[in-house]
Amino acid sequence: MTVLASFTFVRHLDGLSHRFERDGVHNGRPAYRRTDGNVLCAWSPADGWHCEIADGLVTALPLDGRADGSAPPATVWRSFKDDRSYLYDLRTPGSAVVR
Repeated sequence: MTVLASFTFVRHLDGLSHRFERDGVHNGRPAYRRTDGNVLCAWSPADGWHCEIADGLVTALPLDGRADGSAPPATVWRSFKDDRSYLYDLRTPGSAVVR
């Protein structure tokens, strides 16, 4: 299994990007932490691949539905917090836009 060292979420609305870097293991799979904040992208048996904040609240999921692969899928993700929701592309080094 090839493990990603990093990836970037790029927001559709305005191109804002958030970089994630490898941060250990969570539930037996690689985990990734956002470099500018306390957001974890990890896999769990309950949610599949997702992003969560410090209190465990899930804040983003792949738009296509539950993802259980060995790495977070390079696809469109939907974030949600309070009354806001955005679409992001998860881009790995060398990946193309998936829209």
